[in-house]
Amino acid sequence: MKRELVLSVEHQGLIYGLLGVIGFSLTPPGTRMAVEYLDPGFVGLGRAVVAGLLASIILFVMKIPLPEKKYYKKFFIVSMCVGLIYPLLLGWSMQYITASHTGVVLGILPLATAVVGALRSGERPSAEFWLLSIFAALSVVAFSIINGGGVLQVEDLMLLVAVIIGAIGYTEGALLAKDLGGWQVICWAMVFALPVLIIPFVMIALPMELHVPSSAWYGFFYVAISSQLVSFFAWYKGLAMGGITRVSQLMFLMPFMTIIESQWLLNDIVGLHTYFFAALVIVIVLLSRRF
Repeated sequence: MKRELVLSVEHQGLIYGLLGVIGFSLTPPGTRMAVEYLDPGFVGLGRAVVAGLLASIILFVMKIPLPEKKYYKKFFIVSMCVGLIYPLLLGWSMQYITASHTGVVLGILPLATAVVGALRSGERPSAEFWLLSIFAALSVVAFSIINGGGVLQVEDLMLLVAVIIGAIGYTEGALLAKDLGGWQVICWAMVFALPVLIIPFVMIALPMELHVPSSAWYGFFYVAISSQLVSFFAWYKGLAMGGITRVSQLMFLMPFMTIIESQWLLNDIVGLHTYFFAALVIVIVLLSRRF
């Protein structure tokens, strides 16, 4: 008699989280392709506007009622973090640094998410877990300093701020997902962001020259549809099912994924030290799973 494979809720959460990370890993190369020819403000605001319009259609077709007013504050936080500030900082910084470099710096995001998640949700990971996470974060900072010729570049500082903002958005979204479901959270967050973003987006777009290579539009629509919306469906569901602190550590895998994708899509020149630091954080995430 065949035995059915039944995954625990935690393992299902890890699978959903991994799918989200795979989608997010293409965000740096997609953003780089877009900002090479398009204004970073257009890319940063436009990805949220497109996602918001798509989310509006999805919610309308699915006949989803408005969420309760008690959730509005959290939705505003999520929409401003992942729909406005994070994309803008990412777009501005990536005018000057490579996608593979960005991918490694963003490797610090799991630590920031774990910290915010522990503070907001009451989760209490072990001391060993924190030590490993801090070591991974310091490794990412060391990588940035080496790539910056001995100093942290302004773009790296912008990325670090983006990491903090992203961690807040991820955590608040995960807490909402426990009540509303991951896909509804990101859809409503993008809808809430539309009234704030649509006017500045149009003001940036009107004077722009939009006749740019198709690669820029491929990158723009990827970050708008996948990075800003679809990948969040899996990511928020994974965080809600598997625990914010635990599932967020899967994002330590993202630097290595982004490096490979950046070489494939953008022909990024990647030094051996980049592989070393990417491998280092992967080893750490495997160890942190034990704690």
